[in-house]
Amino acid sequence: MKNRKSNALSRRKFIGASLTLAAGITASTQSAFGAPGILRNFGKSNSLIKGVQIGAITYSFRSMEDQSAEATLKYIIDSGLSAVELMGGPAEGFAGKPANPIDHQVMSKLRKKARNGTELSADEKKEMEDMKAQMESYNKEVVKWRSSASMDKFAQLKKMYADAGVTIYGFKPSTFGPSNTDAEIDYGIRAAKALGASHVTREFTSDMAHTKRLSNIASKHKIYVAYHGHEQQTPTLWDAALKQSKYNAMNLDVGHYVAAGNPSPIDLINEKHKRISSIHIKDRQTPANGKANLPWGEGDTPIVEILQLMRDKKYKFPASVELEYKIPNGSDAVKEVAKCVGYCRKALEG
Repeated sequence: MKNRKSNALSRRKFIGASLTLAAGITASTQSAFGAPGILRNFGKSNSLIKGVQIGAITYSFRSMEDQSAEATLKYIIDSGLSAVELMGGPAEGFAGKPANPIDHQVMSKLRKKARNGTELSADEKKEMEDMKAQMESYNKEVVKWRSSASMDKFAQLKKMYADAGVTIYGFKPSTFGPSNTDAEIDYGIRAAKALGASHVTREFTSDMAHTKRLSNIASKHKIYVAYHGHEQQTPTLWDAALKQSKYNAMNLDVGHYVAAGNPSPIDLINEKHKRISSIHIKDRQTPANGKANLPWGEGDTPIVEILQLMRDKKYKFPASVELEYKIPNGSDAVKEVAKCVGYCRKALEG
């Protein structure tokens, strides 16, 4: 009991110091975006901390109203970051992808209602069918656009981010599913390369024919395909895909790994660090404690130990903040990601 109290007290002190540091980072970077060129370098963030690249998946900013590439860049800078795993939406929108006519909030609401066993009204059923038809038509339009999309706009986006001090290490477009054509997959890989990314990410699949297909296409461009795990993660989850090709890799999510009831991720990271392209960090509880996704320092994920391991062993894969806990009233995603970055900084500089 005494040790638990001591650990809790140390953790609270750690969180407090991290929040103070994060506030300073945010204040120092907020005026940088859009400033005259002579001043822009002054406010650039640097989240390469003691040799460990701290980044974020831009999914973390999904609650922000403006999802353009330009707005996303501002969120990144204001969070104190200098590197990211970029979602497909901002990048493809910048490159000219046709706008989606579907109101996803309405569609998600209707789908959730149906999943919960609630009977949809006649009008709701018609609305759902209309949206499905529109989506089918839109998806065909996107496939056609991707077949001739120029990589010049992706290269331009890379430069815009680089000029602001931000590198793109990973890319996650929706082009790597079983239903996507080889041409779409190749497009996604080429876009990643134009953005300067070393790897693309997609959700883990046990379809070995598909992982082989992805790695074959990726290998032509020397880009890695890193598979992201949720609560299906185990120490051996990725083994079959890793054996298929050196271009198949891991995107370990340490929070989900803990929530799945696995032992500490430390051993797995040490064992397979050469096959990890990036990791996602969040603070989740163990199954015994409820599995909740909590503000950093309140869960059971050994974030500090993982970051210090990366620092001490000089592991070069990036650690991506993935904001999934509930954003407190009066805050927003940018402020919360900045807190997480501050937490990482305190862990690595301590």
